[in-house]
Amino acid sequence: MSERFNNAAEHWDKGDMRQNIAHAVFQTISNRISLLSTMEIMDFGAGTGLLSFKIAQMVKEVVGVDLSEKMLEQLDNKNSDALRVEALCHDICEIPLEKKFNGIVSSMAMHHVEDTAALFEAFHLHLKRDGFVAIADLEAEDGSFHSHGNEGVFHFGFERDALRRTIEKAGFEHVRFHHAYTVEKETQDYPIFLVTAIKKS
Repeated sequence: MSERFNNAAEHWDKGDMRQNIAHAVFQTISNRISLLSTMEIMDFGAGTGLLSFKIAQMVKEVVGVDLSEKMLEQLDNKNSDALRVEALCHDICEIPLEKKFNGIVSSMAMHHVEDTAALFEAFHLHLKRDGFVAIADLEAEDGSFHSHGNEGVFHFGFERDALRRTIEKAGFEHVRFHHAYTVEKETQDYPIFLVTAIKKS
């Protein structure tokens, strides 16, 4: 999977769709979560930083975590003296970080992780007390969303009730789903949700 993303990294930001998704996800997060200047945030599956840099304007620090080195190179190229995101190539499900965060955000990465339960357990481990998750991904779909094919895609979106149970079992509460965006393609529309939850204290 990393090879596909490495090969796509250089042209990842071109076109409107990914830019529009990142903007809509950021708007939905900022409408639901109080992003504070003291917060340290992880962007899981950060890619080229489309969401990371929007969040970084609001908080103390953003660490963009991804498995694709080439994607993170594109992210790192966007850093400036005025605005920075730390790029970290790391698998948090395999080897936890020593650092804990006030919140974890993610946009369109969760369906590329095979074990969703293990992912939310890793999120829980990496959060400070009362930390939040704000995770955006596809509503359940028929597998037609990815025009390039489904290599590296483990989930054709997510059914809300099943995902809620997974999140709660991992130790989160106040699980809420919000509509974030709809990708409109010629054949059909693909809604994207944002799910928020708080680590149990």
